[in-house]
Amino acid sequence: MLQTIRERAQGWIAWAIVILISIPFALWGIQSYLGVGSEPVIATVNGIDITERELDYRYRDVRARLREQLGAAYRPELFDDKKMRAEVLDQMIQENVLLYASEDLGLRASNQELQTAIVSNPAFQREGHFDNATYERMLELQGTRPVQYEDSLRRRIVGTQLARAIVASELVTDKELAENVQLGRQQRRVSSVSIPKARFETDEPTAEEEVQAYYEANQPVFQTPERVKVQYLVLDAESIDAAESPGEEELRALYESENERFRQPERRRVRHILVTLDADADSATEEAAKASIEELRARLEAGEDFGELAKTVSQDPGSSGQGGDLGLIEPGLMDPAFDEAAFALELNALSDPVRSQFGYHLLQVTEVEEGVVKSFEEVRDQLMAEATKRGAEGLFFDWAERLANLSYESPDSLEPAAEALGLELKTSDWFDRSGGEGFLANRKVVAAVFSDEVLKEGNNTDLIEPEPKVLEAIVLRVFEHEEASAQPLDEVRDQILTALRQKRATEAAEAAAAELAEHLISGAELTEAAGDYEVKEYGLVMRGDAQAPAGVLEAAFTLARPQEGGASYGSRSLQSGDAAVVAVTEVVDGAAESLDEGTRAQERRGLAQMIGRTYYDDLLADLKSRADIERKPLGEAFAE
Repeated sequence: MLQTIRERAQGWIAWAIVILISIPFALWGIQSYLGVGSEPVIATVNGIDITERELDYRYRDVRARLREQLGAAYRPELFDDKKMRAEVLDQMIQENVLLYASEDLGLRASNQELQTAIVSNPAFQREGHFDNATYERMLELQGTRPVQYEDSLRRRIVGTQLARAIVASELVTDKELAENVQLGRQQRRVSSVSIPKARFETDEPTAEEEVQAYYEANQPVFQTPERVKVQYLVLDAESIDAAESPGEEELRALYESENERFRQPERRRVRHILVTLDADADSATEEAAKASIEELRARLEAGEDFGELAKTVSQDPGSSGQGGDLGLIEPGLMDPAFDEAAFALELNALSDPVRSQFGYHLLQVTEVEEGVVKSFEEVRDQLMAEATKRGAEGLFFDWAERLANLSYESPDSLEPAAEALGLELKTSDWFDRSGGEGFLANRKVVAAVFSDEVLKEGNNTDLIEPEPKVLEAIVLRVFEHEEASAQPLDEVRDQILTALRQKRATEAAEAAAAELAEHLISGAELTEAAGDYEVKEYGLVMRGDAQAPAGVLEAAFTLARPQEGGASYGSRSLQSGDAAVVAVTEVVDGAAESLDEGTRAQERRGLAQMIGRTYYDDLLADLKSRADIERKPLGEAFAE
């Protein structure tokens, strides 16, 4: 039968069928190359597409950062999903508008800027220095490659150059500075009358209808938090077979290859006499200093004692009391010119005048310790410890990579990884978004567990290193999950009754404060009208002074300037629930000329940045109005 099929497959009919089948496959392939039928575009900015995938990735990143920043306070049900997506899309559109304008102006991010941004990122560092292996591992855990990350980073750098250029280029006139200081450093003489809400608290019965209405209006408050149990694998030094200790030959090879770091450099005890001189001193001042140091050198050559002379004339307060003695110094420790002269001098010889950034010196070397190299025996234990540590770190990272790969290859279970690596699969107790015990309290761990990919899609987490400098890595998955649920009314009734009593008391205190303020405005005298309420005098205060409550200050600086000999009054509810009547009896404007030069310069810089930021916002609005932006509505495709 197979032979018959083969013979008949050689004819023109068979070839016609093959051609007909090939056409749609060919067109499908061409379509993929041309981009037809590619992933949906949600917005276009000056010809640059923003795809659904890019928006979704950015949105997930924003949610993850919110979880990490808010910690236990993060409640996903309190965020409007569609509104947040729209805000994220607005931000992406703005970034592309800026990028287009920056590139049109010829702004570029150099390779050096890119390199500086990468190597200075603490996430890519080990022991305070950039580590390429850490860099690649972090990007791999984030699901991206160096080329993609560097391209994205370069675009972000270019996009921020325009903002920096505008904000940094703003100049502030003396008049603008004076007006800003006049308001910003204005002082007001403030007093207040405290009206505590406790005076208005009563045991008045609360209607059941009011309790029910409060309960329904504040449902998010009366929720038992969402919680989970997780399964997890912990990889640490105890989980891994110890690395073999290096042998004697290996240690000696290490010693030979690194013996420079065991070299104790030559050290010299140096004393000096200093005539101070600023680095930018004019020629006349420098000639005077040089003449002084030459005169001192002549006195030493004439037989005066170096130490006694240093005590009386040296202008170095740190060493003059010790006869100019600086102790034992090593090469590279002092100013370059000083250093070069000190290590070129003969023992007990007097130097020529040496010019450093501090002034002119005369030097004398009183003791020389020759440089030596520590022997292998002296550093053997150190080499052993370092080699063992490197071996353990290498094993750890090898095992960590295997754990990451195994948990990724079986995203719905940790058992294969546990079996392959011989790790114990453990299960936690219940914990919510505030975290659990031990490493389960770590914000990175909690954020990963409650991410959509892990909580909703049932995947394993990525490999997590809770503490960057500790050899410990963890992979987790959600084992059990309980959604947040409303507490029954009967369980929270007492809480609601207390809240309603507090609300009534706060409203009564506000009403009493408003009534007293009206009475004072009508002409009553403050201390008499206050009665048995406490009157507090704060004196002259500025905005943000800690000596007065924030609510009192806010009210004081919104009241009208009082007439000569008069006062302005107002009332305000405070954060505590108490109320206050606020009085302003004097206003003293700030004066730029009263500030010292440093403070005035700081004020000028702050105002320049604020004005520059305003101009930048205006420019951004103009760029967006002239940009070719096509934006599609966010549909159900974005619903989680």
